[in-house]
Amino acid sequence: MDNTGWAVDVPRGYRVGEWRVGRPVATGSWGSVYVGVRDGEDPTPSALKFLPTGTVTRRQLKHLMEMTQREIRLHSRLQHSRLIRLHETLVVDDQENPDLDGACVLVMDLAERSLADLIRAGEPVPDAPRLIAEICEGIAYMHAEKWVHGDLKPNNVLMMADGSIRLADFGLTTEIDGTHGYLPPMGSVDHVPPERWGEPVTERGHAVRFSADVWALGVMACQLLTGHLPFSAPTARARYVAAVEYAAGERPLTLPVSLPETWRSWVSDCLAPDARLRPSAARQLYRARVLAGTTEAPPRRTGIRLAGMVTAAFLVLAGASGAGMVDASVADPFGRWLRADSDIPRQYRALIVEAGTMCDEPGLSPALVAAILKTESGFDARLHDVEKDEYGLARWTPSVLQYYLPADRRGVILTPPLSPEDTIPAVGRYLCVRLPLLAGVPGDPGLLGAAAFRSSDEVIRRENGVPERFRSFVERVRKHRAEYQP
Repeated sequence: MDNTGWAVDVPRGYRVGEWRVGRPVATGSWGSVYVGVRDGEDPTPSALKFLPTGTVTRRQLKHLMEMTQREIRLHSRLQHSRLIRLHETLVVDDQENPDLDGACVLVMDLAERSLADLIRAGEPVPDAPRLIAEICEGIAYMHAEKWVHGDLKPNNVLMMADGSIRLADFGLTTEIDGTHGYLPPMGSVDHVPPERWGEPVTERGHAVRFSADVWALGVMACQLLTGHLPFSAPTARARYVAAVEYAAGERPLTLPVSLPETWRSWVSDCLAPDARLRPSAARQLYRARVLAGTTEAPPRRTGIRLAGMVTAAFLVLAGASGAGMVDASVADPFGRWLRADSDIPRQYRALIVEAGTMCDEPGLSPALVAAILKTESGFDARLHDVEKDEYGLARWTPSVLQYYLPADRRGVILTPPLSPEDTIPAVGRYLCVRLPLLAGVPGDPGLLGAAAFRSSDEVIRRENGVPERFRSFVERVRKHRAEYQP
C-alpha cells in the first residue's frame, strides 16, 4: 500500500522504541496507523498510531494534543473486551527528522479491518445483527462509565482476526460532567446528530450527551443492515440538511426499503428527533441481542393477561375442590418457576414470572424478582416512603421508573400509588438492561443484579462486587431467593 500523502508518512523499517514500522494500515485527518513488529521472542504484531507534532499549525497542534490526551485518558480508565487496547505510549526522538520528531505513538491491538471496509452500497454486511449488538456492548459500557465516544462511525469500529468488534479512535471522547460533556466542533457529518451544531460553542466546545452516540448507532445499524445511510442525498452536506429538516419536523424519516422490518423500530428509536426520547445504549443492547437471536425475547403476553389465566385457574380449582380434586400443581400454574407453598401473593405470581423470564441473562429468574420484591417491600403494594420518593412493591422512584415502562409509555412519570402491573415487569426490564453491564464482576450474577437494583450498576462495577453497605440487603435477597426457588 502506498502511503504517499498520509497524515504521517513513516518509512517502512523506521524504529520507534522496541518497534519496527511495517506496512501502512490506515490514515485519517490527524494520524496514521502502521503495523509494528517488535524484535525479540514475541513476533505478535501491533498497530502503531502516529500522531504528529511538527507538521501542523499552533492551533492544530493544540487540538491534536487535546485529542491525544483524551485518547490516552480513556484508555487509562476504561478496559472492556469491546474497546481496543492501548499497550504503551511512545514519543519519537529524532531531531534529524522534523516531520516525526516529537510525534506521539500509541501502540495498540492490531485489527484486521474497519467496518467501513465491509460496507458496500446497497448490500447488507454479513452477520450485521451480531456486529450491531457488539457495538452496543462497547457503547453501553462507555456510557455506564460516564463517557461519550463522540465520533462513532464505521471507520472507528474495528474487526479483529476472530471476527469480533472493537471500538477505537477515542480522540473525541468526553467524560460526562453532570448531564453532558464537551467536544470540539468536529465529527463525521453523516454520524453527528442534527442538534450538535445547534449547541452554542463555548470555550470548552459543544455540549454533548449520551444521545449523540445513540444517534450514531442508528446511522451505523442502517448502513450495516442495508448498505445505505438513513438520509438519502448525493453529498454529506445535503444529507445533513435532510437530517436537520427531519429533526425540525419538516420531513418524515424515510428509511431504506431494504431495512428489515424487525429492525425498523430499533433504528427509528435511535434517530428520534428529540434527543431526550432516544433510548439508552443499554436498552438498545438488550433489543439488539433479541433481534440477533442471542437473547430470548420477552413473553408476548402481558402481566394482566397472565394474571387472568391464574384467576381462571383458581375458578376451575374452586369448582374442583368441592369434589375433593385439589392438586397443588394445578392450583399454581407457575409452580415450575416459584414454590407453591411460599409466601408470594398469588395475584403477583404471573407478573413475577413475566419479569423473571424477560430475557436469558445469567442470574435472572422469577425467584430472584420475587426475592427483591420481598426484601424491598414485603410484597406491600401500598408502600409509600415520601421522604425517599419510593413507592410500591419495588420501591420505585417515579422519575426512574419512567425508563423501564413499556416502549409505548416510556418517559411517562407516573403518579403514586404505583400499580403492580407497572412496577413488577419494570424490575425485569431493569435487570435485562443492567445485568450485561455487570459481566466480569466476581460474584453471583443474580445477587449482583439485586445490589445494582438497590444502588446502581456503576457502584457495583466500581467496587468490583457488592459494597459492604448493601451486603445485608443482598443476604436477605439470597435467603428469600432460596425459599422461592422450586
